[in-house]
Amino acid sequence: MPLSSALPRATVEPPAEITLRALSSQADYSACVTLQRETWGAQFADYVPASLLKVSQMVGGLCVGAFSADGRMMGFVYGLMGVRDGRLIHWSHMLAVHPEYRDHGVGRRLKEYQRAVLRGQGIETIYWTFDPLVARNAHLNLNRLGTEVREYLPDMYQDTGSQLHAFGTDRLVVSWPVTGPAPAARPLVAGAAWLRAPLASAFGSEPLVRIEVPVDVSAIPVAQARAWRAATRPAFVRLLAEGYRVIGFFTEERTRSYYVLAKKESAS
Repeated sequence: MPLSSALPRATVEPPAEITLRALSSQADYSACVTLQRETWGAQFADYVPASLLKVSQMVGGLCVGAFSADGRMMGFVYGLMGVRDGRLIHWSHMLAVHPEYRDHGVGRRLKEYQRAVLRGQGIETIYWTFDPLVARNAHLNLNRLGTEVREYLPDMYQDTGSQLHAFGTDRLVVSWPVTGPAPAARPLVAGAAWLRAPLASAFGSEPLVRIEVPVDVSAIPVAQARAWRAATRPAFVRLLAEGYRVIGFFTEERTRSYYVLAKKESAS
């Protein structure tokens, strides 16, 4: 699920104190439901109710909130325990940060806290999804957290009722190791010559490929967002099927954003 919001973002100073902890009270669960509604809109049909948030934690799930000094929920991350490819994993289903507290590192801290809690529970990997057209989420997941793209799923969530999903719910599935040291951040160097080469020239003979996406998909008309989806979906599906892997995400002077892919044998 994306970090986008139906509410306009406000510029505020980052709180001096942030408390990260598992949700434990009815007030916590209710605040989480409210934040889901504020993030994905009042018509969002796929919100997780308070009862399921509570029960999930009784059977290995995790729901962690970030709270300001006055007790206000600034954001949350929610996930479930499961099995994938025969291994015990954690599927991180939702991450949301209140619009006022975006761009202050709250989302990253929630993910890092989630990883720390899961370490030692026998879970080897965390999986989650994000919309490949949402550049800010790509930057967080790929460059800041160092996750690895595993697959591309067209229209994973179908119609959720949220206006944020009006142009479809295609998703990249990423993995993040729990055991061992945290993956290093991997920002790409600005101005690299291969980023300036035409995309078409990268197919076949060139080892690196870029897929361009909007810098801010929420700022463009839905029809344009659908056109971006229609153009990028076959590129992702084809390249991943041909053995390419995503090695990072790059925004050039805040005007153009690209995924960078390489053949697995040359990704280093």
